[in-house]
Amino acid sequence: MRTSQDFLRVGTTVIFVGIIILFLGTVLTIIEHPSNSQTGGLIMIGPIPIVFGSSPEITTNMLGLGLIISILYLFLWKTKH
Repeated sequence: MRTSQDFLRVGTTVIFVGIIILFLGTVLTIIEHPSNSQTGGLIMIGPIPIVFGSSPEITTNMLGLGLIISILYLFLWKTKH
């Protein structure tokens, strides 16, 4: 029988492996294409997106993604309450 501790360990492991893969992918992309690599990011604090990017196109894409996630978050929160 699996316990909640087992699921917690598996979930934590999957999250850490995903973070490592993202970090390695970013580093390898920058190493292979140092002159034309574009980076961007999205930080969600509750329903508020904070975006950044190395070019206006990437920043606009991150902002669009942040708005979609914010609307989804607010919709799901509203249906729960």
